[in-house]
Amino acid sequence: MTIRKPVEMIRAQPASDGAGVKMLRVFGGGRSERFDPFLMLDEFGSREASDYIGGFPPHPHRGFETITYMLRGKMEHRDHLGNVGLLNDGDVQWMTAGRGIIHSEMPRQTEGQMRGFQVWLNLAAENKMTPAHYEDVAGGKLPRYSVGRSELIAIAGDANLDGQQITGYFQRADTLPLYWDVHLAEGDIMRVPVPAGHTALLYTYEGKLRLNETQLPAQHLLRLNDEGDVLVENPGTETVRFILLAGKPLRQPIVQYGPFVMNTSEQIEQALTDYRSGNFGRV
Repeated sequence: MTIRKPVEMIRAQPASDGAGVKMLRVFGGGRSERFDPFLMLDEFGSREASDYIGGFPPHPHRGFETITYMLRGKMEHRDHLGNVGLLNDGDVQWMTAGRGIIHSEMPRQTEGQMRGFQVWLNLAAENKMTPAHYEDVAGGKLPRYSVGRSELIAIAGDANLDGQQITGYFQRADTLPLYWDVHLAEGDIMRVPVPAGHTALLYTYEGKLRLNETQLPAQHLLRLNDEGDVLVENPGTETVRFILLAGKPLRQPIVQYGPFVMNTSEQIEQALTDYRSGNFGRV
């Protein structure tokens, strides 16, 4: 069986978003077609409250999904539909913005560490104007699997690892996303089958991975080619933690204007008109 090869390595860059929240932008905003169906990956994390306390006041989204995965901390979500949710350690929120949602993401802590990830996942053209909704999932409900001495948390997607069926909490028919948080034990090797033609991305957030002769240090992302399995190894003496993302490319035009991701410029103009007129998210 073929093993995927590295195509591009990206170092996460310091960034600021919302009301001054400091984070690492792994990718997003430019040439996003090469990550299709994914649009963005951010890692946020700090022990200094001043880095995150401003949060993300009310802002709109249309045309895609956001997946927020909290490693540590408390974050409250509110939207213009009246929904309220609180994410704690290990929790996930999967939000489908669809035709439009205005929401806020605000810290509910004034000290201690806040750390996690947010992924933007594109929607197919026929689903971009679906009604907005979201689901909050407690960390204890996320499927966890032992693979040798290693462990993985299966947020989304399915795969078979040496006869063991891995089934994530979430499934999406159009993009078939795979989203795992893998804790690879020292000396362990993991081989993950990914369908041919699917995008495959690895982001190390603690430790250092090895893929053949390529070293992937912390806060770096590796984009792989689109044929074969993903084979990773932990060459060190401590557990390596990394995010595995894979998905079926939509291969549709991507036109993005800030928090709106559509297929044409005209659709972006309509999103702006709807937002300014107060009709955002309505049928």
